[in-house]
Amino acid sequence: MSKILIVDDEQSIRELIAKYAKFDGIETDQAENGMEAIEKALNEDFDLIIMDIMMPELDGYSAVKEIRKKKNTPVIMLSARSEEYDKLYGFELGIDDYVTKPFSSKELIMRVNAVINRYKNNNKEEVKEEEKNIWSYQSLEIDLNAYIVTVDKNRIDLTPKEYELLVYLCQNANRAITRNQLLEKVWGYNFYGDDRTLDTHMKSLRKKIGKYSDNIITIRRVGYRFETE
Repeated sequence: MSKILIVDDEQSIRELIAKYAKFDGIETDQAENGMEAIEKALNEDFDLIIMDIMMPELDGYSAVKEIRKKKNTPVIMLSARSEEYDKLYGFELGIDDYVTKPFSSKELIMRVNAVINRYKNNNKEEVKEEEKNIWSYQSLEIDLNAYIVTVDKNRIDLTPKEYELLVYLCQNANRAITRNQLLEKVWGYNFYGDDRTLDTHMKSLRKKIGKYSDNIITIRRVGYRFETE
């Protein structure tokens, strides 16, 4: 049975999410602020954390930063704000999904299951990944065993989603990859909701890989391609 931590200062929202999670066979715990969330997340093991942004004592962004120092528990961020900056900042912190209030509880639980299942599947595939070593193009290198990306020998700090997007594009270099393929591979499900999530990740990824940003080509109405030719 999966176990998640629901963090929100509004009890009604926590209880609603917990109710739908229980229907789906998911065990839940709750926290009403960022400080309580950090304490529980670091002292217990959760398969996923649902984290609100605007909370008393400590906001969700700050809580995720602290949790990420010691644990890599998947996070779905909740927010009443839908601005691109807020989403981009969350993804830069390494969150796995971003849901804007008001939301569908049924869809939220579907996203929860998708993220949890994807992480479990990735753990099963780690042994296979050890057979791989370095993918490189000019001075861009991806250490597939260590999950490290470097440009000109300088390490690039990517979020988990950005890393997986880059790896998938590079391993399929010079091929057109559709948006659905990327969403299914990186998010592990047919994406529902704001389709700009992929574009936001891609924008951040391009910025971080610097001189290789132009190698990621946008194919209008199709998807993306990493060009080496």
